[in-house]
Formats: sequence, C-alpha cells, structure tokens
Amino acid sequence: MSLIYPKESLSVYPKHLSPEYKSTVKRSPSKPLIIVPHTLSELTGPAFGHDAIQENDNDLTKQHKGEPLGERIIVHGRVLDEDKRPVSETLVEIWQANACGRYVHNVDQHPAPLDPNFTGAGRALTDKKGYYKFITVKPGAYPWGNHRNAWRPNHIHFSVFGQSFLTRLVTQMYFPGDPLFPFDPIFNSVTDEKARARMISSFDLENTIPDWALCFRFDIVLRGREQTPTHTEKH
Repeated sequence: MSLIYPKESLSVYPKHLSPEYKSTVKRSPSKPLIIVPHTLSELTGPAFGHDAIQENDNDLTKQHKGEPLGERIIVHGRVLDEDKRPVSETLVEIWQANACGRYVHNVDQHPAPLDPNFTGAGRALTDKKGYYKFITVKPGAYPWGNHRNAWRPNHIHFSVFGQSFLTRLVTQMYFPGDPLFPFDPIFNSVTDEKARARMISSFDLENTIPDWALCFRFDIVLRGREQTPTHTEKH
C-alpha cells in the first residue's frame, strides 16, 4: 500500500466482512487486530532458492506424460511497482482449476472430471524487465455453494513473493467479458469499479500464436493508485 495515494490504495482491498460472500462472516475479525512487531528473521526470510525453479514449471501443459485437455492459452505480463519500474527476479506462482472447473484437491468433489495430465500449478521468476510467462489451459467455471446456483467465473490465482514470505501478494486474474462477473461476490468484494477492472486480463492478439494458443496479458502493480487488488480466498 502506498501512503502517497491512500484513497486509491485502500479502495483496492476487499472488506474483511462482505456478507454476500458467506465465508467472510466467519473469517472476518470481530475484535481489533493486534499488531505483532516483525523481527529481522521475519523481514528477511524465509526465502526461496533460485534453483527451486525447474524446467517446465511455467508450462503447465508439459508437466505430465500427455497434454491436458482444454483450450491452450498463454498468460504473460510484467510485475511493476507504483512508478511502473520492473520488479525483477521475484517469484510468481499460479494455481487454477482444469478445463472442466475441477481442482486437484480433496475438498473439491463436484462432479467434473479430473485430468491426469493437469495438476494446475506453476511458478516462474520475473526477468530483468519484470516479465513473466505461463503456458496453461483456460480454467473452467465451477459451482461453489455460496448462494443458489453460484458459479465462479473463469480465473487463475496468482501469488507474488517479495523479499520474504511476509511480503506476498495474492490475487486472481479473470478473463474479459465473463458473464458471471455480476453474480460473483468474491469479484465484487472489491467495491471500486476501476480496481476490479485491473483484475481482468486483456486479450493479446499480437502475442497469440497462430494455430496454437490464444494469449492474455496481466500486469501486476504492487502499490499506488493502480495497484492490483488482492484476494485471500482459499480453496
């Protein structure tokens, strides 16, 4: 959060209590927060090693023997600070449902097929220009039981790490033109319309590869008036 633009920065955070998003009723704090001072170890670590990034970690279509089913897509962009300067060598992680809207997780038991060739998780390091790139399949929508006939829009979860695990941004990337936007309490828990728009990727025809994959661009801004909204939803 930037102190230079307090109104703009604060507006990107969803409220702890958003009654239409039923899980927040139990999750939101009922008493004032207690600030625990951070020690040197918390501010400087733990950190990941650069050798933790393996070949094909950023290509979710090549992590198994066969290719996953679904629409192959490219998702790329840059991680930037409030002055649009690149944030290099930062760890970007994604996780998502498969093309049928099913997660590889024992809690997800809705009747959609699992794909043996798709785990739904990837990681990449940004380069000197703050650039990252993933190859994956477009995730499907899925029911989530929040309200009658509740379905999540197609989305990919993003995590961006800073210098330690305490400096972490978690958000969701959505796809343009999704008809489920008006009905999704998680998306709409960010009340500022312009801030919500920053969670929606843009179709990138220039970097779409003919006869192979559509491309979507999603830039992540860490602070300031154009900060990417954060989410803390868990699956």
